[in-house]
Amino acid sequence: MAIKSFPLVLFRCVALLSALLFAQAAQAILPIEHWRTANGAKVYFVANRGLPMVDVSVEFPAGSAFDLPSKPGVAALTNSLMRLGAQGLAEDEIERRLADIGAVLNNRFDSDRNGLTLRTLSDPRWRDEALQLMTRILAAPDYPQPVFERERSRLLAGLKESERLPATQASREFQRAVFGDHPYGRRAYEIEALDRITRDDLVAFHRNFFVADRAVVAIMGDVTRAQAEAIAEQLTRGLPRGKGSAALPDPAPLMKGIERFVPHPASQSHIYVGAPGIKRSDPDFFAIFVGNHILGGGGFVSRITEEVRQKRGLAYSAYSTFSPTLSAGPFTIGMQTQRDQAQEALAVVRKTLREFVANGPTEKELTAAKQNIIGGFPMRIDSNRKIHDYLGMIGFYDLPLNYLETFVPQVQRLTVAEVKAAFARRIDPERMVTVVVATDDATAP
Repeated sequence: MAIKSFPLVLFRCVALLSALLFAQAAQAILPIEHWRTANGAKVYFVANRGLPMVDVSVEFPAGSAFDLPSKPGVAALTNSLMRLGAQGLAEDEIERRLADIGAVLNNRFDSDRNGLTLRTLSDPRWRDEALQLMTRILAAPDYPQPVFERERSRLLAGLKESERLPATQASREFQRAVFGDHPYGRRAYEIEALDRITRDDLVAFHRNFFVADRAVVAIMGDVTRAQAEAIAEQLTRGLPRGKGSAALPDPAPLMKGIERFVPHPASQSHIYVGAPGIKRSDPDFFAIFVGNHILGGGGFVSRITEEVRQKRGLAYSAYSTFSPTLSAGPFTIGMQTQRDQAQEALAVVRKTLREFVANGPTEKELTAAKQNIIGGFPMRIDSNRKIHDYLGMIGFYDLPLNYLETFVPQVQRLTVAEVKAAFARRIDPERMVTVVVATDDATAP
């Protein structure tokens, strides 16, 4: 089959994936196999021979939280420039080769994780070429000086534009106020630090953090266990061994409430309320997850939406979310409202949070939340890509191999008392950060 026909083949594969959506949901709880490569990388594998495709990822604890305090942005630039040149291959050559074989290579990056994901056809003629490219990029990105300077300049221009937006200012102030000097208090990029970052910083970061014994390899799709073992060995063989620990400290608890009001000419106030939340490994995870669905994570059926939008029309969207990470990620309540309504909306949110923490959900609310979450669970695992994402998460955060199998029972068993107790342990409504950007409040500084 000629290479030029592969866009059509890939299209047919994607169409087949959609057609098999419900079949995937029926067999999604597949056994997860786990082992380590010869040089210590963790591997998580699920075989699914029903589709001629393979999803692969390699990730490291090397997100923005691992930047040096003086140079935020090194981790993110290390990630975004990886595929723009590797072992003598220029960026356009990499893109051409990927297009020729119908493969999709993407970057993955957040405060914790840093790595690459690959989706390719499973036929060895195309899979092997895709894996060779991924291996070269992972092991030895070139970070060409002209590309580095171009991308840094482009990024700087975008950041300067973004910094004027009220949403950006609110997010920045909230992050700093919640976490202070903790690594989660740093953003992926800071304008003032970009000029201090050099190509050598990226090379050093890659060498120190993209190491085999901290790598998490996730493989999902149409390969055998033996083939998966060979893929994992190939992808990590060229990586060095690590030194020291990649752990993050716990953020300091808030000792009192903090309020920050930031002037801005925007017509709407951007509001965040929150505090450090929970780790991904926290034993209260399921109680917090279900409870937050009731509080502000369940859309129109949540209390915050009901009180802020439905009853009073103070905001089109109001929500709450927990972002569990390696350390305690943020608990956030967010909304936008008219400037002259900001204090009223804040008062409603604070009252709603206090009542929820004090009393917990009602039995009716808990039952409805369980039904909604359990009913939607098949949609969380109805494709290879979604299961692959779970594999990476399970491996990175050291979750049990039966996490997907026990998800529904963990939700089903929760009681009102357990949800109430979990929120009481994790959230103190009197010790929260409040950030308002653009306000008409006369008392705001």
